[in-house]
Amino acid sequence: MTSLRPLGRERCLELLASVPVGRVVFTLRALPAIRPVNHLVDGDTIVIRSRLATSLAASATTDGAVVVAYEADVIDLERRSGWTVVVTGAARLVLDEARLARYERELEPWVDEPMNCVIGIDCDLVTGYELAPAA
Repeated sequence: MTSLRPLGRERCLELLASVPVGRVVFTLRALPAIRPVNHLVDGDTIVIRSRLATSLAASATTDGAVVVAYEADVIDLERRSGWTVVVTGAARLVLDEARLARYERELEPWVDEPMNCVIGIDCDLVTGYELAPAA
């Protein structure tokens, strides 16, 4: 038997920082859309890179900030164990030159396309669960 145990905010952010890839959930033509992206965690901000031509970046440019969800997990199917973390918050373009330069150095995109913007996602609502053997 396994149980689902809630995780605290700090543990959630530690786990999120321990993996390089997650999924950003945003609105595309009034419907939910999900894209896998690599990320880094900087304090209470998840940082991703994108192209200005994408729907998420275009929304952040037009509206200044858009609400998104960000999810990452590690699940061991054989052992039925692992964790999942979901962050909900405002996504906006990073415009500060110093932060922009640092994030561009530290976060190399995995796709072979030019990524000409950096997006920061505020960790406003952080929830997580651990799937572990029941006591």
